[in-house]
Order: sequence, then structure tokens, then C-alpha cells
Amino acid sequence: MLRTEMRNPNTCQISKMSTYDIVKTINDENANVTRAIEAALHDIEKACDATAASIMNGGRVFYIGAGTSGRLGVVDAAECPPTFGV
Repeated sequence: MLRTEMRNPNTCQISKMSTYDIVKTINDENANVTRAIEAALHDIEKACDATAASIMNGGRVFYIGAGTSGRLGVVDAAECPPTFGV
């Protein structure tokens, strides 16, 4: 099972924490995201460059998702005309 699909042991008792401990825990967990992204920056760069090259050669971008992932694709699509003039 992917780590992102597993229960986070750092938040199992979040409903019993003080308000400060809740926001501190959330902030600490958010910091993990930036470290993970930093570790993947070269791979992200390659994906961005490949996507841009494909679009410049007539390609398209397809979002596939359900739930929040699908809704975020709709939000991105709604922003394309005013932001990029497409």
C-alpha cells in the first residue's frame, strides 16, 4: 500500500490534541510535502518539459481522476482560457 494511502501515525490521536498541537502537527506534516517535492524536482522538471513540448507540437493534456482529483482538473480547465488565452 502506498504511504499516502496509509493511516498517518502522527495524526491518529488528533481529536484528543490541544488546538496548538493540532495546528503544529498539521504544519509539521505539511513540511514533509515540501521536502518530498524538493527530492523530486528533477523528475518534475522532466515531466513539465515533456508536457510543454507535447503541447507545442499539437498535443493535449488529459486529466483522469475521481472525487477531488477530478474536480481539480475541472478547476484547472476553467482557468486555461483567462490565464493562457486558449
